[in-house]
Amino acid sequence: MKIHIEERTIQLAQYIIDKKTTVRDAAKRFGISKSTVHKDLTQRLVTLNPVLAGEARAILDENKSERHIRGGIATKNKYKKAALGK
Repeated sequence: MKIHIEERTIQLAQYIIDKKTTVRDAAKRFGISKSTVHKDLTQRLVTLNPVLAGEARAILDENKSERHIRGGIATKNKYKKAALGK
């Protein structure tokens, strides 16, 4: 059964705020695309609940500012794992 869009948007925001998770993790958890999560949080949520939208935006901004670090760590671990496998 599909959750109504407004309910899903509020649930997504609460999930991301409570877990401090990424858009990708939220998309997997709710079984929707990353684009849908992003649209829900940046466009729909603002009209539904501006306060919650501000809190969610803070998490999204924090994730965006840290993503280059996460990518570097993932690459480092990838090559470390490959070197150990040889």
